Amino acid sequence: MSFFTTNDGTRLFYEDWGQGAPVVFASSWALNADMWEYQVPALVEQGLRCIVYDRRGHGRSDRTGHGYDIDTLADDLAALITHLDLSNVTLIAHSMGGGEVVHYLARHGSDHITRIALISAILPFLCQTEDNPEGVPEAVFKSISGQFREDRVQYFTQRAQAFFATHLGNKVSPELVQWTTEQCLYNSPMALLQCWRTNFYTDFRAEMQEITLPTLIIHGTADASALIDVTGRRSAKLVPGNIYKEYQNAGHGLFITHKHQLNNDLLAFIQG
Repeated sequence: MSFFTTNDGTRLFYEDWGQGAPVVFASSWALNADMWEYQVPALVEQGLRCIVYDRRGHGRSDRTGHGYDIDTLADDLAALITHLDLSNVTLIAHSMGGGEVVHYLARHGSDHITRIALISAILPFLCQTEDNPEGVPEAVFKSISGQFREDRVQYFTQRAQAFFATHLGNKVSPELVQWTTEQCLYNSPMALLQCWRTNFYTDFRAEMQEITLPTLIIHGTADASALIDVTGRRSAKLVPGNIYKEYQNAGHGLFITHKHQLNNDLLAFIQG
């Protein structure tokens, strides 16, 4: 297995497939590099180089007792790009990965990046405040955190079907639902709690308004993890000149349920 070392000595797992223009994937909260199983082959077969990695505390990467703030997480992404000496990169992010990509641009600049794609991203700012009335009340965050802390296995298992919006006809085998749930369980519980806190309380609104790169934003209308009115539609209003697409009846797990549509949209965006 391949690993790179971050600025604070943390070892993070990564895979590097194919040749050509590089595409780096930033994964969802509680998932790892394996979540991109249906995207990587499709893009590699079209002449692209695909790089996936496990966030610290996730999957095969080190379970450090620190570093789950947004600065460090963005620096981890920068360390990967530096380690592989990448340029002309397309960054593709899902869920929490969207915040890491946006903050990477604000913190490290766009010299190495050509374009970004934000898929089901939990942006621009979740926490409800006086100047962010569209956000989620803090009491909801504390309730969800409490459920996670009480029974983490039940927490993920009970949300699996909603993750894919199977009640709206999205086809996912029971085995694939179980595999995704198992990915969520193979992480540091403390890391997940701290990442969830970072994702909830970080305000990305100003940084999103400063993005100058071509940006593709994709969101499912039935996303129960990142409600589209709180996230996707608000994000589309902030990023200048973005391409915005809604997938009807798609849940948070659209990278599986709508994989062919997503792959086509990503390829058109990259090759356009």
